[in-house]
Parts: sequence; C-alpha cells; structure tokens
Amino acid sequence: MPVTFGQWYLRRGRITRRTFWLHYTLPLAVLSLLASLADRVYGFADVATAGGSSPALAVGTGGPFSVLIALLTVVPTVSSTVTRLHDRGQSAWWLAWALVPFVGVIVLLVVTGFLRGDGGPNRYGPPAPAGQPGSLPYRL
Repeated sequence: MPVTFGQWYLRRGRITRRTFWLHYTLPLAVLSLLASLADRVYGFADVATAGGSSPALAVGTGGPFSVLIALLTVVPTVSSTVTRLHDRGQSAWWLAWALVPFVGVIVLLVVTGFLRGDGGPNRYGPPAPAGQPGSLPYRL
C-alpha cells in the first residue's frame, strides 16, 4: 500500500523506527546535503565571521538552497518525530527537548531513533500496521 506525498508530508498515527529512518531521516538528510552542495557549487558562503575576521566567531550560514530545503522539510520533520514519539506513547510536548542546546537533540534522537515503540495499542492508536511501507511484520 503506497503512501501518497500528502500522507508522507504530514504523517499521522504511529510509525516504526525503520519507517522513521528509511522514509524520513535518510531522505531529509540527503536533501539537506544536496542543498548544501548546491549552495557551495553556486558560490554561496557556508561560513561567515560574526563581528570581524576572527575564526573563533565563525557561524554557519545557509545559502538559499539550504534555507529553502529547511523551510520545505520542517513539516515532515516535525510530523515524523511526533508520530515516532506517539509510537512510544509520548506526547508532542517532548519536542520541547529540541530547545535544550545539544542535550535536547541527543535525547530526541535516542528516543525517536533507537528506542522500541509500544508493542500494543496506546492512547495514540494501534501500532503501525504490518503492511505500512517501511515496516516489518515484527516491531523493530
């Protein structure tokens, strides 16, 4: 059963770790990499110095391709993370971890990418169906 672009873009329900990695994280990372390469090829600077020429004050700046891809992929990034959190029985409020520098991103990565989801139904619905693209008959 193929998933339409609209269903992929704004995901609902629950998804497995495999779906999260293969259908969201990997494609979105590839898009970001390609955007960065396009910025570099077209001569847009990816590092600028803030307040002078000191390399210690260097900050990353995205070129127009990186900014465009970031804006276009914010919805599927958030929706896939939320549906993965729902698979673990956790609310979308867990996204607040992203506001904690460095540690928050690590927490979200571990929770969404490496910890097993609830085996049975939870308050967010039944487990991801076995026929869902990217899922296996057993819980990964």
